[in-house]
Amino acid sequence: MAVPLIQQFRVGAYILRKKLGGQRRYPLVLMLEPLFRCNLACQGCGKIAHPDHILNQRLSVEECLEAARSCGAPIVSIPGGEPLLHKDIEDIVAGLIAQRRFVYLCTNALLLEKRLERFTPSPYLTFSVHLDGDREHHDQAVDQEGVFDRAVSAIRAARAKGFRVTVNCTVFDNADVERLSAFLDFVCHDLKVEGVTVSPGFAYEDAPEQSMFLGRERTKALFRKLFRMGKGRGWRFSQSSLFLDFLAGNQPYQCTPWGNPTRNVFGWQQPCYLIGEGHVPTFQELMENTDWEAWGTGNNPKCDNCMMHCGYEPTAVDDTVGNPLKALKVSLLGPGR
Repeated sequence: MAVPLIQQFRVGAYILRKKLGGQRRYPLVLMLEPLFRCNLACQGCGKIAHPDHILNQRLSVEECLEAARSCGAPIVSIPGGEPLLHKDIEDIVAGLIAQRRFVYLCTNALLLEKRLERFTPSPYLTFSVHLDGDREHHDQAVDQEGVFDRAVSAIRAARAKGFRVTVNCTVFDNADVERLSAFLDFVCHDLKVEGVTVSPGFAYEDAPEQSMFLGRERTKALFRKLFRMGKGRGWRFSQSSLFLDFLAGNQPYQCTPWGNPTRNVFGWQQPCYLIGEGHVPTFQELMENTDWEAWGTGNNPKCDNCMMHCGYEPTAVDDTVGNPLKALKVSLLGPGR
């Protein structure tokens, strides 16, 4: 797992404190969406379907920092939209780092290279660059030519300046496993990113193209084959070994929807980052007033095909802390056996 030791230690200590304190539900990652506006129109994205008056809204710096304080999660992921469109994004990032939170700024990288000077390399800051495969596949997924090459250039520039960089790869139904494995070789060994986050795409209700999303059985078969092909190839994933094993169908996990709570321009989204069934004004209300038992595979048809990391990685991390020998075995032998 390509995660620095300081981050592993801090997150592990956080989880142990929660467990020893008898707290059953606690957040692991805050999904902070300071805006929905984007400079791309990806086929599988439901975020940009909002009308202009919503797309023009922004969370303030203080709203973002207060969300992190009230939530308390040790990691903050900043998706969007495109966060680099926010005029105060560097102040948001600096404020979160001052709180000693690990920040993953998720970006399509179209603006990254020209804005690198606004940021300072830190073990607490990672640029998570969205790449859904090789040049042809990614440019088709984002419906714009040249995006892959600009993202690759930005990754090289960020790495040269000493920034932590990961790749966020969403896998859709048209994925070819051999091309995907070659892509992982490229980003891990040529671009030398810290790690890759892989996850099957989730069928947002507002996504303009629904046929591209994977079902559960197809997801398991695809990742099982991919991980078998990856034996000995030195791929680095920014995820727990048990979550990868879950993708391959070997761990019978239920999701942990409160593990990655979402704060966006509407408030705190119920029940999770992927499904919006209303919003509440405070984190406390989110935790206390959400009917968590009504969500998850087998509990709600909207969840049945979801295997996304934002719902299942918290489950896998909790299992890793509780069963370290099982996690070590999967890490040594590899997922997808």
